[in-house]
Amino acid sequence: MAAPVDLELKKAFTELQAKMADTQQKVKMADLQIETLNRAKKRCSLTHGQVGALESGARTYEGVGRMFILQPVDQIINQLIEKQKNADDKIKELEKKSYLEKSVKEAEENIREMLLARRSH
Repeated sequence: MAAPVDLELKKAFTELQAKMADTQQKVKMADLQIETLNRAKKRCSLTHGQVGALESGARTYEGVGRMFILQPVDQIINQLIEKQKNADDKIKELEKKSYLEKSVKEAEENIREMLLARRSH
């Protein structure tokens, strides 16, 4: 009777361990994406500050691939603002990863409970 219980416990433990590792990896990926988006947002903010100081008739260029296209200052400022908004939206979406962290904690608790239950038998 003890052998089937041990096999079930081992299988459940392995599944929980895999789930926990997967969830931890997803949390790390979300953190990396947030960090990258924050850097992009800061870059846009700094560029916006520099371009905003230019007069409206200044010649400004937008980098597209390996070439540069002449664009009005207003259009470049609008593009920078739009990029910042998009980065903010994505960051807010990624920060709602609390369900992932909750899942990791639940998996850890389940593993602890299994180990305690096994030790008590």
